[in-house]
Amino acid sequence: MPDRLYLSPPHIGPDELALVTEAFETNWVAPVGPHVDAFEREFAAYVGAEHAVALSSGTAALHLALRDLGVGPGDEVAVSTLTFCASVNPILYEGATPVFVDSERRSWNLDPTLVEDLFRDRAAKGRQVKALVPVHLYGQTADLGALVELCDRYGVPMIEDAAEALGARYQGEESQGQSEARDRALNGGSRAAVPERSRGESRGAEGPVAGPPGENEAEGLSPRGFGSAQPPPDRGPSAQGPGGGRSPGTFGRAGIFSFNGNKIITTSGGGMLVTDRAETAAHVKKMATQARDAAPHYEHSEVGYNYRLSNVLAGIGRGQLRQLDHRVAARRRVFDAYVDALGDLPGVAFMPEASWGTHTRWLTCLTLDPEAAGATREDVRRALEADDVEARPVWKPMHLQPVYAGYEAVGGAVAEDLFDRGLCLPSGSGMTEADVERVVTGVRAALGVPSVPPENGEVPEV
Repeated sequence: MPDRLYLSPPHIGPDELALVTEAFETNWVAPVGPHVDAFEREFAAYVGAEHAVALSSGTAALHLALRDLGVGPGDEVAVSTLTFCASVNPILYEGATPVFVDSERRSWNLDPTLVEDLFRDRAAKGRQVKALVPVHLYGQTADLGALVELCDRYGVPMIEDAAEALGARYQGEESQGQSEARDRALNGGSRAAVPERSRGESRGAEGPVAGPPGENEAEGLSPRGFGSAQPPPDRGPSAQGPGGGRSPGTFGRAGIFSFNGNKIITTSGGGMLVTDRAETAAHVKKMATQARDAAPHYEHSEVGYNYRLSNVLAGIGRGQLRQLDHRVAARRRVFDAYVDALGDLPGVAFMPEASWGTHTRWLTCLTLDPEAAGATREDVRRALEADDVEARPVWKPMHLQPVYAGYEAVGGAVAEDLFDRGLCLPSGSGMTEADVERVVTGVRAALGVPSVPPENGEVPEV
């Protein structure tokens, strides 16, 4: 029987081994050292932020971002309902109240119309939401132009959860006058909005999707895989990335990223907070190091945490970051292969790529219409599991989770529908053509469709 095919396994190369070996040989194995410093510099340069703080997880990064803002009991924090619980738990760590906001169908991300409804409702009652936490889902940015404008208008700080979207881009440039809004927002609200602009088209789900020309071309493919036969050259960190534009995580007061083992790059476990606010970066770094004050002895004037990333794991991160653009391109090619094989099937629709940005396709996600497809999401998932292929339902909305019962939700029907019908397929950047074919065969069999249509047009029984 073939090995288990995982949803999004790590993709490790020789650079990471060399950097980890260097950490051991120089005895820098604590949560401080040259790899930590370099990883923070290189990561900040890649995403285009002034400061980056390496931390033990994305959850820790979000927790400290909220704490730095002063979130506490009695405060409301608006957050995407279609997400993982780590986007919400830190709100409760600080005793604040989450308010869940539904998704829009064009991106599966936070619906700006509903965000405005919430902000307007609270303003009419003489209240203000303490923070907005949009989650950039499965590798795609939310509608940042609309969200930043709303946050600026209502004076609500934005903290971006970009844990799933490292390598994604929001296209556009700041318009005249928006730089002033950004400067104001850095002391309360969000950074300036970035208007949409037209881009080249790339093959994708539900019609053409925006993407940099040529990104999905198979140049450099190995005969069996979706990654290059040879490692790509080290182009160094780039704040533009594939297709230009700006990185998620750089539009608000702070942004957070995750390096969990299943993310597009990993440090085994870890996270990063980015910000343009020097005082936020310094405060977060202090809190992450048990909030030790500047004194020769151990002096503490506030509660702190043990949230720093080790120098060993930072070495892994540095090696991974050098390959990030390549990993994004490989996952987009995996997505294209799925679309080619499954996109014409009745009742099958892939997560769309919004016109405003470049989707990393961290995970390839689709929805199934049971009537048209002849099978449910669970039918397909169980069929794949029987072949030792890991597939996973789209996130169960937070407002449906028992732990969050009783908290307010603004909308919810879109997220509920995506959960009911949505499925994530194996999407690793190290997948081979045979791996993709194995998944495709399983999906088509579950739907009662042959893997390769016969030349005479007759459809045999499956």
